[in-house]
Amino acid sequence: MITQATEGPSLDLGSVLLTHTSNSHELEFFSYAIHLPQWPPVQLGPLVIDVSPTKHVVFMLLAAVLCLVILVTVARLMARHYTARAPRGLANAIEAFVIYFRDEVTVANIGHGGEKYVPYILTLFFFILLMNLVGLVPFGATATGNISVTAALALLSLIVIEISGFAALGPKGYLGTIFVAPKGMHPVGRFLMMLIMAPIEFLGKLAKPFALAIRLFANMTAGHFVILSLLGLIALYGHLTIARWLVVGSSVLMSTAIMLLEIFIAFLQAYIFAMLTAVFIGLIRHAH
Repeated sequence: MITQATEGPSLDLGSVLLTHTSNSHELEFFSYAIHLPQWPPVQLGPLVIDVSPTKHVVFMLLAAVLCLVILVTVARLMARHYTARAPRGLANAIEAFVIYFRDEVTVANIGHGGEKYVPYILTLFFFILLMNLVGLVPFGATATGNISVTAALALLSLIVIEISGFAALGPKGYLGTIFVAPKGMHPVGRFLMMLIMAPIEFLGKLAKPFALAIRLFANMTAGHFVILSLLGLIALYGHLTIARWLVVGSSVLMSTAIMLLEIFIAFLQAYIFAMLTAVFIGLIRHAH
């Protein structure tokens, strides 16, 4: 259902900032709001889960579809037309990203056997990148500006990290990443050291995905706040003729500069998330 949004008597910049960055069951398009369908919640024991689509869910699915279309199309083009010669255009750019992440990010940080983690690391990078970029288009929404999205991505990385460590080290070696004590100590001292260090090491495992989630969420949200705040100056401080043109010009220039910086940050944050995931996998696989 589409309805026309109501306009207040004056601009409330704080409300605009929160409305644009927060999740909702509406898609804004100029002065109209497209209401997303409301589905009955699903109850799993004591938990009640709302499965209705939201703004961030829509743009997250859009990023996933774009990721599939672009990468599958490029893969088919590479298989059909670029078997004997170097690819061109978009296929060349995608191949450069794939080779770089395979050699300089995944294998370089994980070591021997790191090739099997290349698909996951590449999926993280391209999926996060497209979510970041989709949020920069007009009327778009940045799904990575939602802490639930970044937390889910970080949780998946945590599962991959811990399972890869368990598979590489075995049960005894994996427990050694939690119960840590220097060799050569007296048995009582080793026991006390393990007792003290075990909670710290366990919290360290949780701190890694927490840092991934907060870093991505904070960086993508902060950029939108800055851009909207600069554009809001036009309405808040542009009442006089000369002042209006000065404020409009400076606000547009600064917003354009921040928008260009946001494009760079979209690539940077996707790279950092994927790269740190590879680093954490390598650290636990070579815990010694």
